[in-house]
Amino acid sequence: MAATWRVLVGSRSFGKASPDHFRVLEAAGCDVIPNTTGRAYRAEELIEALRDVDAIITGTDELTRDVIYRAERLKTIAKHGVGLDSIDLQAARERGVVVSATPAAIHDSVADHTLALLLAVTRHVVPGHVSTAAGEWGNYVGVELRGRTLGLVGFGRIGKGVCLRAQAFGMSVVAYDPFPDEPFAAAHDVRFLPLVDLLSTSDVVSLHAGVLDASRPLLGADEVAAMKRGAYLINTARGQLVDEIALARALQEGRLAGAGLDVFASEPSRDSPLLGLPNVVHTPHVAGQTVEGLLRMGDQTVENCLRALRGEPPLFQV
Repeated sequence: MAATWRVLVGSRSFGKASPDHFRVLEAAGCDVIPNTTGRAYRAEELIEALRDVDAIITGTDELTRDVIYRAERLKTIAKHGVGLDSIDLQAARERGVVVSATPAAIHDSVADHTLALLLAVTRHVVPGHVSTAAGEWGNYVGVELRGRTLGLVGFGRIGKGVCLRAQAFGMSVVAYDPFPDEPFAAAHDVRFLPLVDLLSTSDVVSLHAGVLDASRPLLGADEVAAMKRGAYLINTARGQLVDEIALARALQEGRLAGAGLDVFASEPSRDSPLLGLPNVVHTPHVAGQTVEGLLRMGDQTVENCLRALRGEPPLFQV
């Protein structure tokens, strides 16, 4: 049977949890085109790759205005994940291209990883491991979480998940969000604060927001300077949210105690000033990469993609 639709897979993680995600697409009449770059597609590559393609399952591919307008056959962009900053949503709306995401798939995975980074950096887990594995027996003095204040920048599904986990460790929680969920906050003893107040009073700042203004980071040099002396920064959201030079300087000078980072402004990161700092724990954008999360994400991505191709509303339309 001839394929009904052509689907380009840009996401490198799609299908890793289960090959059934590819098979379901093929059984529904899709000619699935795998990623051949080993990384996210750049805009100039997508102009050719999306020629005569009906759908793209995307990760962080550069779906710019020019790309979307030149992909004349494109019907839908199915995000395999949550962040949408690599997609020109306005151009997609203008073209009538349906954009979907999977917000209910990996919030627990990312929340778990956020706490893993926080514990790793506050308890010096990485240098302790390296020292012990090398036959040394270093003395690493950490800090407890109980009684400290966690400031959540972004209070959606992931932020709320981190809130509940942090409170189990005895932390108090404050939050900043343009659209505050007051009922949840009241039920869980969370106070909303203006961003500058949150930064100046939190012992730990954890980022769970999207990129709203690509022209400047949410935490620029002034915001990093406003953070409480001796605080920690955790970022499992987007690297573009933070001025990496300002953060590196604050960490090197000891104004901030440490950072746990899963994301960078440019990925894969090769020359970030944050790489190699002794008070930083890095992971390679894997906060959402769990067996359970990827299975849910794949299921929801496939369903979103096929519904849009059939002219039906996806599960999670943007």
